[in-house]
Amino acid sequence: MKRESTIIGQSVLISQLKQLALQVAGTDITVLIIGETGSGKDVLARFIHANSLRADRSFIPVNCGAIPSGILESELFGHEKGAFTGAVQSRKGYFESADRGTIFLDEIGEMPLETQVKFLRVIETGEFQRVGSSESIYSDARIIAATNKNMYQAVAEKNFREDLFYRLRSVEIQIPPLRERGRDILLLAETFVHEFEQKHKILFAGFSPDAVEMLMRYPWPGNIRELRNLIESLLVLEKEKYITPEILERHLVQRNRYKSLVHDPARSEKNELQIIYSSIIQLRQEVSDIRQLLQHLVQTRPITPLLLPDTSASVSPFTTALRPSFEENGDPAPAKETLHSLDQIERKSIAEALDACQGNKRKTALALGITERTLYRKIKAYGLHEPHDSIEKNP
Repeated sequence: MKRESTIIGQSVLISQLKQLALQVAGTDITVLIIGETGSGKDVLARFIHANSLRADRSFIPVNCGAIPSGILESELFGHEKGAFTGAVQSRKGYFESADRGTIFLDEIGEMPLETQVKFLRVIETGEFQRVGSSESIYSDARIIAATNKNMYQAVAEKNFREDLFYRLRSVEIQIPPLRERGRDILLLAETFVHEFEQKHKILFAGFSPDAVEMLMRYPWPGNIRELRNLIESLLVLEKEKYITPEILERHLVQRNRYKSLVHDPARSEKNELQIIYSSIIQLRQEVSDIRQLLQHLVQTRPITPLLLPDTSASVSPFTTALRPSFEENGDPAPAKETLHSLDQIERKSIAEALDACQGNKRKTALALGITERTLYRKIKAYGLHEPHDSIEKNP
C-alpha cells in the first residue's frame, strides 16, 4: 500500500522532494540522502521503501555513528562462532537480514575506512563475508544511505573513500531544512499536537497569533526533531495553557542555553567574530546617518557664533555637528575621538580575525562575513600588512 502521507508538508520544496522520491522508489538504485540533523532523513528513507516493490520486505535501519567502530563490521556482515572474544555463536548481520528488503545506513560518513572497503564490495557485487569466515554470502538488499556531513570535504580530507562516495550517490536527494519550508512548520506542529494529545491524554489550548509568528520566524537549528520535542514539552509542562510568545520564548531560550554548553569552539569563535563585525558595521551606518542628519540641521538652522567650535582644533564633522546641541543643553561636547574609536574597534576586530586565521585572507573574510575585496581594502586602510600586526597601534 502506498503511503505518501509519511512525508508531511505542502511546500514547493517538499512537493518536489516527494516527486523525486517516488521516481527512485520503483527502482533498486542506490540513494544517498543529504540533510541537516533532525531534518527527516530516516522518514524519507522509509517513504522510499514503503513505495517500492520491496515494501512487504524488511526495512533495516542502521546508525553507523552509534555503533562502535570495533564491532560495526560484525553488525553489518555478521560473524562466525569464535571469530573474536565473546562470539559464542554464529550471528547474521544486517545485510543478511535485509535480503530482498532495504537497508538504511544512517550517518554513513562515520563509517571507518577499513569497513568502507568491504562495504564497497557489497555495493558492487552484493557479496560479503562474515567476520571469521572465508565463505561469500550474497544479499539482494537495496541500499539507502544518509549523512549530515559535507561528503566532498570528507573525501578531500581522506576520511571517506572517493570510489565509495560516487557509488553511493547514484541518486542524491537533498532534504531542505525546516526553516526553508514556510508553512510546513505549522502543519508539522499541528500533526505533533494531535500525536501528543493522544499519547499523554492532554488537551492543547493552542498558540496565540504572535506565538505562531514566532514559530515561523525561529530558525530551527534542530529541524523537525527540535520542533517535535518542543511541542511535546509545551503540552506536558504548560498543561492546557494558551501558548503566548512569552511562554514559547522561555522554552526556546532554555533549549538554546543547553546547546551553548556543548558548542563547537571553532564555530563559536567564528560566530562571535561575525556578530562583533556586523555590530560594528551597523553602528558605523547609524553614525553616518546621524552625521548626515546633523549636518542638515546645521545647514538649515543658524548657529550662534559663540557656540561654534574652536576652528583651530582638528575635529571631525561628526564632532562639529554635535557640539552646538550638546552645549545648548548644558552637556559637555563629545570628544573628537568618538568616531575614531569605531575605526579602532574595527581595526582591532580585523587584526584579531587575521591572527586567528593565521593570515589566511579568504578564511578571515568568511569569519567576518565580508568579501575578500572589502577585507583587502580595510587591510590597506588600516595598515594591516602582516597577519600578526599589533592591534595596539593607532590606525
